[in-house]
Amino acid sequence: MTTSATFTRKQIFLLAGAFAALALFVMIWRWGGTVEDSQAYFDTARYLRGEIPASELRAPFPYRLLAPALAAAIPGDTRQSFALLNWLCISATAVMMALAMLRVRAGRNAAVIAGLLMILSVPTFWYAPYLLTDPASICARTAFVLALLSGQPWLALAAGVLGSAVREENILLLVWLLAMRRVAVLPGLAALAAAGAWMVAVRWWLIPGLPSYVWAPSIHTVITALHDVRSLASLAAAVGVVLPLALLGMRRPAAASALQPLKSLLLLMVLPPLYAALCVRVDGRAVWGLYPMLVPFAAILLAERWPRGAAAA
Repeated sequence: MTTSATFTRKQIFLLAGAFAALALFVMIWRWGGTVEDSQAYFDTARYLRGEIPASELRAPFPYRLLAPALAAAIPGDTRQSFALLNWLCISATAVMMALAMLRVRAGRNAAVIAGLLMILSVPTFWYAPYLLTDPASICARTAFVLALLSGQPWLALAAGVLGSAVREENILLLVWLLAMRRVAVLPGLAALAAAGAWMVAVRWWLIPGLPSYVWAPSIHTVITALHDVRSLASLAAAVGVVLPLALLGMRRPAAASALQPLKSLLLLMVLPPLYAALCVRVDGRAVWGLYPMLVPFAAILLAERWPRGAAAA
């Protein structure tokens, strides 16, 4: 590997600091906001601190317990702790995405671009500062991608289990590992069992009296969504840059072999947001959650078009 293909340890720490500072700058303008879903997650963290009773919680948001629990465990004001957690997740996501590009020998330019794409996006500006579970979920998915591209199936299993504790649809990461035979059957089934046991424990034991919740497809929901200009604009903003670049990047020879596993993973992970679109209102967060699988392809495409003089520097 040439010196232009990787970073020294010092450079990696400097890059991590730069990503963290940039993420803070992007998020600070909407820091700690609570609207719609974010209020429900904020209430979950407040419940865990004993500030409100369980009767004030709304399903299905308390089922996604890990991120609010981590926020509640951070000392200080609950709102500030939750926002801090999201900032840490976004910063870590950018660093891990850069490391993933280095693992596939895509080069320093691709690594920097991948981290920047995770931070400099409309969803990061608009949603990451709110008290939502999406930043933690995306962080877990990025850790999964890094482990996958690094050839570390045990780390991928751990990321899948943690991701499932953040949001239930991430259990598909573990299903993918088993289906693609990336892990042995027994460890894979054990990880699936652990993820399922956590969900059962949250629903029936950790928070007593949680109400049930069913996602039922409805044509009325779809029609209403097609008339929701704000949600459509949010989806368009999330799709607008990363998805076209990723689709073009998938055709590049450099991505064909190194990032091949991400294609089938992407096809699987797109199913939950598609089903959600039939059941509830969706916005740009549905696409944002796919960024860990899309950004590597976009980064390779952009890196190939990086000015030769900049690359040499």
